[in-house]
Amino acid sequence: MQPFTYERASSVKAAAAAVAARPEAKFISGGTNLLDLMKLEIERPAHLVDISRLPLDEINETPEGGLRIGAQVRNSDLAADPRVRSRYPMLSHALLAGASGQIRNKASTAGNLLQRTRCPYFYDGNMPCNKREPGSGCAALEGFNRMHAVLGASEACIAVHPSDMAVAMAALDAEVETTLPDGTIRTIPIGDLHRLPAATPHVETELGHGEMITGAILPPPPPGRQLYRKVRDRASYAFALVSVAIVVEKSGDRIQSARIAIGGVAPKPWRPMDAEYVLAGTAAADAAFTEAAESALAGAVGRGGNDFKIPLAKRTIRQTLAAAVEGA
Repeated sequence: MQPFTYERASSVKAAAAAVAARPEAKFISGGTNLLDLMKLEIERPAHLVDISRLPLDEINETPEGGLRIGAQVRNSDLAADPRVRSRYPMLSHALLAGASGQIRNKASTAGNLLQRTRCPYFYDGNMPCNKREPGSGCAALEGFNRMHAVLGASEACIAVHPSDMAVAMAALDAEVETTLPDGTIRTIPIGDLHRLPAATPHVETELGHGEMITGAILPPPPPGRQLYRKVRDRASYAFALVSVAIVVEKSGDRIQSARIAIGGVAPKPWRPMDAEYVLAGTAAADAAFTEAAESALAGAVGRGGNDFKIPLAKRTIRQTLAAAVEGA
């Protein structure tokens, strides 16, 4: 691990200003991802600004009937919150499907959103990786790419975003609240927070240097039944091969509205809006589920080892839609 300096922030504005003042500075909170990357010398911050003790660990009601989740709320606390469990059960299930209990007890909401890919070539300093070292190439294109993206990738990078929580938040139309170094507050729709790789996979979010996430805002719970399903290699402590977050509102035998977000298939939580349009107003039947699944994976490209993800994602969407409709 490279030497670094450390300070504990006294306020949100001071934290943002402290990171903005030094190009090699970073925020640290739970550190469940950053410390691993520092030990491997993939991340080499010269200065760390500790934000873990800032008063951002509360979950509060919003005037609109939603919830504001502080950036420092622990994943385990968020999953267990009675309001989240009753009004946003999909989010609670997604959180409990992610990582181990020990990690959830330490990981924060903001850190979960900003965790970096688990691509093995990103973690191996001896292999080319455009995300770790721009211009060096992507070893995953012709390498072991079983876990990699089939949607939204580029010739520069085919890594996926690993978060379960962010997939559920995408289906719930959450927004991310940030504070800029000058104290300005801005709000970003979660669908706009993460960038697709294109030719610059090392630029992963829309956040500027020193811009600090202070919370996530959930709008009032959408009508209908919420489900989150995660397909993985083993029952615990494994990243998603495919995950699906679905909200379905039904009237009689017809679907009034549907929301779909997919994880494990793209560099960001993937929201296939065309598939949602397919379902709106249609009869709640297998034909509609199949058409929506085909639409959701339209344009998907496999790289050999991850070809199986395309039919797997379609099956998972169909089955989750059928289960959601049955209980709606």
